Formats: sequence, structure tokens, C-alpha cells
Amino acid sequence: MEFRIMGALQVCEGTADRTPTAAKHRDLLAMFVLNARRPLTVERLRRLLWPREDGDRSDSLVRGYIGQLRQLVGKDVIVTVSGTYTLAVGEDQLDVERFRRLVAEGLDGQSPAAGDLLREALGLWRGPVLEDVDPAAERWAETRRLREELEELRLLATERLVDLDLRAGRHRESLAVLRGLVAAHPLWQRFRGQYMLALYRSGRRVEALAAYSALRDRLDEGHAIEPDPELQLLYHRMLHDDVSLHVSAGPPVLLPRDVADFTGRADLLDAVVAGQVVVHGQAGVGKSALAVHAAWRHRERFPDGILYADLRETTTPAAVLEDFLRWLGCPAQAVPASVDQREQLLRTYAAGRRLLVVLDNATSEAQVRPLLTSCATVVTSRSALGGLTGATRLAVGVLGADEALDLLVKLIGADRAEPAATRRLAEFCGGLPIALRIAGSRLATRPGWSVNYLVELLEDEHRRLDGLHAGDQTVRSVLAIGYEGLPEPARLLLRRLGALSAPDFAAWVTELFGSGAGDAAETLVEAGLLESHTIDVAGQARYRLHDLTRLYARELLGEQAVPGVLADLVVLVMTRVNASRFALVSGDPVTGGFATTDVRESVEWLLAERAFLTGLVADLRVAGLDDAAWRLAHLLTPFLERHRFLDDWRRTTAVALDAARNTEGEALILRDQGDLHRAERRWDLAHERLRLALGMLVRDGRTRDAAHVRRRLGQVHLAEGRLADAERTLTRCLATLGDHPDALLVLGSVLHRAGRQEEAAAHLTRAAERLADQGDRHRRADALRELSSVRLAQHLVPEARRLAEEARGIAVRLGDRLLDAYALLTLARVNLAEGDPEQAARLAGEAAGILTEAGDDMGAATARQILNDSSTTPGLLSSHKVTTERKST
Repeated sequence: MEFRIMGALQVCEGTADRTPTAAKHRDLLAMFVLNARRPLTVERLRRLLWPREDGDRSDSLVRGYIGQLRQLVGKDVIVTVSGTYTLAVGEDQLDVERFRRLVAEGLDGQSPAAGDLLREALGLWRGPVLEDVDPAAERWAETRRLREELEELRLLATERLVDLDLRAGRHRESLAVLRGLVAAHPLWQRFRGQYMLALYRSGRRVEALAAYSALRDRLDEGHAIEPDPELQLLYHRMLHDDVSLHVSAGPPVLLPRDVADFTGRADLLDAVVAGQVVVHGQAGVGKSALAVHAAWRHRERFPDGILYADLRETTTPAAVLEDFLRWLGCPAQAVPASVDQREQLLRTYAAGRRLLVVLDNATSEAQVRPLLTSCATVVTSRSALGGLTGATRLAVGVLGADEALDLLVKLIGADRAEPAATRRLAEFCGGLPIALRIAGSRLATRPGWSVNYLVELLEDEHRRLDGLHAGDQTVRSVLAIGYEGLPEPARLLLRRLGALSAPDFAAWVTELFGSGAGDAAETLVEAGLLESHTIDVAGQARYRLHDLTRLYARELLGEQAVPGVLADLVVLVMTRVNASRFALVSGDPVTGGFATTDVRESVEWLLAERAFLTGLVADLRVAGLDDAAWRLAHLLTPFLERHRFLDDWRRTTAVALDAARNTEGEALILRDQGDLHRAERRWDLAHERLRLALGMLVRDGRTRDAAHVRRRLGQVHLAEGRLADAERTLTRCLATLGDHPDALLVLGSVLHRAGRQEEAAAHLTRAAERLADQGDRHRRADALRELSSVRLAQHLVPEARRLAEEARGIAVRLGDRLLDAYALLTLARVNLAEGDPEQAARLAGEAAGILTEAGDDMGAATARQILNDSSTTPGLLSSHKVTTERKST
């Protein structure tokens, strides 16, 4: 059933007319329709039906009318809820609501069927609301409000429909309608402008100018004002016979052609055309392709056109302003001479239009500001253009591995895309869209080439940029555009960064390489040649260089200059690493100005720089700086060991051993590899590496270094359960080194395992004291944990708890999670001894999580064993009731 109130009241069900004929039934139904889906009380209905009477009518009379009306339209249409009555209808059952919806959709610039929607809406119009029930709109306030609203919507819909007809070239057919509209609404300037345009395009230029003059005179006489600026512009264009007015080819769309094989960026496409947006990113990342593709995709949202300018080709705003004004219909002779006037005129032309402006390849805010209007604007730039304070910024990065692979497959065809080789090719391109497109284009123009053949050409990174070209398109030329516009300090910084292979680096590196020019790194960021990456755990700003940009920078630097750049860097690095590792290694001397009393600060710096430092070891080796390579690797060993970065440790020691062959460092690196294999619990390999190191050191007469290797061999013997061999080796070590705390600690562990607890306690207590004197808190915590285990074996539970808690406190203060996990395990054992398996299980569970995450399988297994003991062992407190009261010696 459909209820119509635009015009006379009407109720239709299919082809049947169900409109009430009785006056009160019609009045009552009009009230329900005006208040559709709103509950009405009997009293409210009585006042609406008889507004001039003071409640003399009875409620039963109103209910009687309602009952009769329900019989006419259906009881399910007018429903009763809690003593109120409601017209329960859907939106499409009311012509008013359908009209509103159709007009809203038709006025939406995104709808491709706007004309059909508006014609359907206007087809519903049969006259003013309730023109038969309330002709003068005086009976009910709702009638007058609704009439004014719908009349406004009708005129807007008519105006938009006429616009569409004029764009489609139906100017002659529109004249009759427009003549009536101008007569009915003489001050509605949009109708006047449409009427003038229809006349002008119909060859009636004089009448068009006369229509403008008539409006101007009327406004001047009645209101002393001028027509709107938009109408004035139209008049002047007609006066100068602007040829663009004769063309009805539609609004200007100046975009370059869309990218047919556009890939990825789904999360950015809608945001690109939302207001004023700066799309920024490094060179070759696909900013222009994204902006153009988004503009084509959302073309229907901008029915008045899309303006485009490449600011790299047209660098002066004045020239772009002139082009835009001409495309928007400004006659050539009406374009002002000054930039300021052109800005104002462009804003006037753009006002009220649904335009999109795309400004491609901007280099500065000064290029962009004069071109900004109230319309949506997309700016692409290598810089984020921070001076455009009102803009939204969208950072564009390289494509992910899967998206890069998809793009290559589109470019070269699925039949040629060998999976492994294509993925390798995508890796060589580093996800950079320009490189992927060039590689794909090169294969497309050489049907005889396989993907694997191109991969082999690009395998040598020194020739990779040579291989990434297709016709006049090269990756090198894209990068050169940014480089050539740089000041010399920024150029120097980029060239020096080419010597590094690290995935990222901190600001202190850019400051060193930039020769004190503090803003050189930011200049590279603005030029799209360097990416501002993150703030690391040490609070340092970090930067990232794309692999292809790094190759370009290294090419500019020249291979012969690489060793000199790295030699300058490694001096500072060695000093900083030596200072940061001081607290990790007993008795190490500190030189230089970087010593710190804050172990956590030192460790955080090493954590932040881990990838950079391990990469630098390889860089030094490649550059032929072998001595620096093995020394840096050796310095990093305590840090990598303490945090169980086994992959990095394995990689650096392999590089370092090659660099240290036949030097004093070979034995030290073999010793480091022995430590690595101990951490991996590969005891045979550890024994073999340490024996090789020991033989070299003994042969060279390096007695103390040999003693340190013996201490490590003692640890291997201990792990293998060879306690007598371990004790003998460690005793010999102590004979050379004296009371060395590390040797004391290991020997204490051996004695503990052998059941000689008093001797073990003496050695471990001495080790803890020596380590406290040296300020080595990590090793002291290890000694305290082991001593706690000895006290448990002696049934001195309170003393064991004190030692375990002290070790835990050190671990927490240092921020060392692995050390903390082992301290938690020691405390869990104490809780088991105290008869508190629940607390023991909680601590062991927390430790198990840390150890599993760190990849320490043996430690995690120990934690699981304690968890198992916690679930199966009843309280042990009673068995130690007497012995726990003993004092610790």
C-alpha cells in the first residue's frame, strides 16, 4: 500500500484506489501520514482534528473514526501500542520519503545514474503537500514545513537535471523548461545562468546577454547588489564569445591514462581523494600511479572535472594557474597578469564545483599553495610538505612481497612467471614499483628471455642498476632526479651511506657521514632518497635506505673510496661498543669518552644497533679491513652471548674467522666460536674449537688467554658430566689467573654437582665478592643464583631465598630478561622447598614463556620440569622444618 501526499491525498494498493472519501477520515489519515511511525495519543489526534475547539469532542468519537479508517486501510497499517496509535509503514510506502531518497542519491556526484534518479523523483511530484486537505497550509504546522522543504528539494533536483541535460548537449530541449523556471523564480541565479547558457548554445547570444542585464537591473533596483561572481564570469565569457562555451563535450579531465595493471594500495585508494591530501614517499615508490589511479577510480565523484599538472615540467604556479583557468572556461583575455589575481579567480571558478585537482611531483610548498582551492586536491611529492598544515598525509612505501610478485606476473604473463625466479626478481627490485615495472617491461620486450636469465644478470649487485633499464626508463635516472637537486652536504652523506649494507642506521651515523651538517639526513628524506624509519629502544632516530638507492649511492662513491669511509666509521664504533659492553665483561678496560655507569643504557644501545653492527662486520671484511672486522666481531661476543642472538653470533664469527686467519685474532675468534657452540649445547664442536684455540695460544706463549680457554673447557666438561676433568682444568686455570671470578664461579658449580657443598659455597661466595668489586652485575647474579642452589642443597632455605631474590633484583634493574628468567627458576625451586608449589608453578610458568620466546630450549625444559614437580610434589616445608632455622655462614 502506498500513501501519497505530494498533491492531493491518495492511498493506492496496486492499481486500486483506497483513498478515503469522508472528510474526517481524510483529515485523520493526513495526520497519520504527516507523523508516520510516530505514536499519537487520542488527545493529540483530537486537538489536530479540531484545533479550534477546546476539547469538547469525546475520546470515543476519535476512536470511532480510527476504527473506521483501519477498516479502510488495514488494521496492520494503523497499530495500537500502549494506548497510542501509529501508522506502521516502510519508507518506500510514503511518496515523500521516496522523493527525499531519490533526490539525495541523484544529487550525489558518485551516482552514475543521477539523471534517471532525479527524473524518477520529479515524477512523484503532483503538487504541493496535501493541497486538497490543507490547501492554504494553515491547519497544521507540519504541512507548511513539509511544503517548504519539498519545494526546495524539487528546485535543487530540477537545477541538477538541467545541468545534466546541458552537459549532454540538450540545450534546445531545455529552453522551454528554463523559461518557465526563470519566470517562476526570477532571482534564482543558477536557473538564470542555465537559461543564458541554453540560449547562447542555441545561437541566441543577444537574448542570453539580455537575460543577464534584466537580472542585474532587477537586483540593482530592488536590493542594490550585483549578480553572483559565477554568473558574472559566465556573462563576461559570453560577451567575449569564449569558444569553450560552444562545446558541450563535458568537463575537463586532464589526467594521464590510468595504469591498467595497478597493484596493491587498496587501503589508500579511497583516502587519496578525501580533501587536501599529500601522497609522499621515496623515489620510484609509485606515488603518481596511486594518485592517477585513485582519480580515475573515483571520477564519478567529480562531475565538474579533474585538473592535472605535473609540477616537475611546469614549475611556476603562474603558468599552471593560467592553464587551469582556461580549462575552467576563463577567456584568454580575461586571465589576470598577476599571480595573486589568478589565485583569486581560480578560487572563484572552483567555488561550488565538484572538482578534483591533482598536483603531481611537487618539490615545495611554494609550488602548491597558489593552486589550492576549496576543491579536493591531491599532491604527490617525495617530501611530506610539512608546511601545508591543513593537509592529510599518506605515506607510500614499497610493495609487500606478495604484491610485488603479483605485479610482476601481470607484467610478464602467468605463463612465463617461473615461481622461484620471479620471487627472486621481486627481491632484487626490493618491492620498488618503478624497478618492478622496468624489469617486467624488459622481459616483455624480450620474449626469448626467461625470468631466470634476467635474475642471473641482476645477481651481481654491482651491475644491478645496469640491468634495470627498459628503453629510456632506468632506475638510475629516477634516483638521479633527486640527487642532482641536493646541496653538497646531502650529496656527500648519500654517497657515504652507500658504503653500508645495514638495513637501517641511527642519526649518529648520518651526523658522522654528513661532516657535521645536521640537516643533511632530513634533506635526503625530503628528496625521497632516505626514509625516516623509527625511534629505537635507545631513543635514537633511525633512517632506512632502499637497496637500489644504496647501490646508486655506492656507485657514486666508487668502490675505491669505501675502505676510507668505513675506516673513519669503525674508530667511533669500536670506542662506543667497547664502552657499552664494559658492564658485560669482567675487568675490561674502557677507553674513550663513552663510558657509562648505566648498564641498561649500554645494553639498549647495543640492542638498537645490533643489525647495524653485525652488518658492519661483513662490510669491513668485504672492504678488506680484516683487522677491524675480527676485532669488532670479538667485541660483540659477550653481548650476543648474553642475549642469545645465536644467528647473528654465528654469522659474525664465521666472517671474523675468515678475516683473522694467520693473525693473533684467529685463536680469539676460535674461542668465540667455542662459546657459541657451548650456547648451542653442541659440546663436541665446542670442545674442538676450544682445543684449537688453546693449541694456538700455548704455541704463541699467550698464557693468560690460554687460561681463559681452559676455563671454557672446564665448562664443557661440566656440561658433559666429566666433573674430575672439569675440576682439574679449572684448578689449572686458577693457578694462572689467581682468584678469577669466572673460574671460581664455574669451579663452584662443579663442586656443587659433585656434592661438595661447603667447598662450592666458599668458591661461589668468593666469586660473588670479586664480581661485586669489579662492578660486573650480570656475572654476580649468576654467582648468586648458583650459590642459592648450594644453600638449598644444604637445606638453608631462608638464605637460599635471600640470594635468589638478590639475583632477581639485579636482573630486573638491568632489564635482562634471560637473566631474569633464570632467577625466576631459582626462586621457583626455593618456593618448592618452602612447600608453596602454587607460587613455584607461577614463577616457573613466567620463566618458561621468556625462555621459549628466546629460543632457549634447555632452559624452557628446566622450567617445564619445575612445573611438573610443582603439580606432583606436596609441601616440602615439614621436611626442612629444623634445618631452615640454621643461620647462613
